[in-house]
Amino acid sequence: MSSTKYIFVTGGVTSSLGKGIIAASLAKLLQARGYSVTIQKLDPYINIDPGTLNPYEHGECFVTDDGAETDLDLGHYERFLNVPTSQANNVTTGRIYQYVINQEREGVYLGKTVQVIPHITDEIKRRIKLLGNTGNYDIVITEIGGTVGDIESLPYIEAVRQLKWEPDFDCIVVHLTLVPYLATSGELKTKPTQHSVKSLLESGVQPDILALRTEYKLTEGVKDKVALFCNIAPKAVIQAIDADSIYEVPILMKEEELDIVVLDKLSLPHKNEPLLTNWKEFLFRLKHPKHKIKIGLVGKYIELKDSYKSITEAIIHAGAFNETEVEIDWIHSESVTNKNVKEKLSHLDGVIVAPGFGERGIEGKIITIKYVRENNIPFFGICLGMQCAVIEFARNVLGYADAHSTEMDKNTSNPVIYLMEDQRSITDKGGTMRLGSYPCTIIENSKVFEAYKKVAITERHRHRYEFNNKYKEEFEKAGMKTTGINADHNLVEIIEIPQHHWFVGVQFHPEYKSTVTNPHPLFVNFVKASLSAKEQK
Repeated sequence: MSSTKYIFVTGGVTSSLGKGIIAASLAKLLQARGYSVTIQKLDPYINIDPGTLNPYEHGECFVTDDGAETDLDLGHYERFLNVPTSQANNVTTGRIYQYVINQEREGVYLGKTVQVIPHITDEIKRRIKLLGNTGNYDIVITEIGGTVGDIESLPYIEAVRQLKWEPDFDCIVVHLTLVPYLATSGELKTKPTQHSVKSLLESGVQPDILALRTEYKLTEGVKDKVALFCNIAPKAVIQAIDADSIYEVPILMKEEELDIVVLDKLSLPHKNEPLLTNWKEFLFRLKHPKHKIKIGLVGKYIELKDSYKSITEAIIHAGAFNETEVEIDWIHSESVTNKNVKEKLSHLDGVIVAPGFGERGIEGKIITIKYVRENNIPFFGICLGMQCAVIEFARNVLGYADAHSTEMDKNTSNPVIYLMEDQRSITDKGGTMRLGSYPCTIIENSKVFEAYKKVAITERHRHRYEFNNKYKEEFEKAGMKTTGINADHNLVEIIEIPQHHWFVGVQFHPEYKSTVTNPHPLFVNFVKASLSAKEQK
């Protein structure tokens, strides 16, 4: 029998219940007990990956060190476990079908009729086992996207059913459902959970543990009722009550003894008691700030805040590190004009201009950057935010009125941002950007060196356009310094204005590497600078 144990996390009743947070919290507890744990996300959509999905459709696209564009839940996994994920941690239906169809075209199936069962389910099972076979993990937690009963999720549930019957495969199923509260009757209702479990049973899968998402504390009577009707041991019915912060969930799950129930089900020793000392210290600083600042987050997708999930979480990490509550003022870049920019920004202690693609909202970002540059407000530009800072400086300091990125204006006579050389022959959209981790060398006498405290760094990227080195000398003479360079391609990675209180733009995405126990140094220093600017006011 394989030494790796597997835990499947499924969801029912409604989407967005927090399967990813439950999975990450359980993983955190098991990790704290001394087990080697990783988490995998199975996404039922037919896209190969979320790289081509509109942020309004899917929220943020998270990028791993190895250049995989993945579901945003992988960001939660990394932030909780402080362990990098990879392409193997995110599997989509599109990727499954693409592999099977390619196999069929190559004649691998020798003329057999290719079907969902066994060919698609076999490939799903192979992907599930891949992490356990190659990663040397004690436990692999696999989160299945969607809701039980969805047509798209059926092959994954069927794969789980088959795996539960394999003699050399040891696994359990944790099913997350909703127990709604009806205000008119003053009751918590278990019927949706019963129906959800019934749907899972109809697919041949009996859950081993039930996690009940609820707004109100569950009584023992409610738990016992659910246990009775769903064929679950009472101690395996876990309350997943709403929390003020997602980072409280591991503590709540520990109080519910979820980790103990899981270990008992998997016949594993309890090992170390999960003290979570650093985690609790972080929560204490988060809940008991000594200071408060307001940061403006200027972007074009702010209607769906999950579009900037890693940025907002990185702000939380940095705020707690600085013992500072950070209030985010969400500002749609399309709403910023020369007439209202002072009204929208003058009260802020710092401004982040977010990443993105396309022309919409660009001028609002440029107007924003001009205002914060001229008024000495701490500024942090990420990816497109950095490129907009370059465009703004070229227009208003260097005097190139039509300066732009060729992404937005192919005919500009001053393309200060232009398409990277190795991107010019590419026609496919999916998975073709500059993706993943690349090295960067930092100039010692700089704001970013003060943050990192080292010269050599690596950061994750997701872009096609770059700073045009033709203009580099002019920028340097006028006061915008290039303080971070990728030496392999002579690519400008970081710009800053030394005379400014704190003005930094980065071509990469630092938010992807920020975790609870290792908040990203650039976010830490940006929050620190914003607090300093507030005090100076």
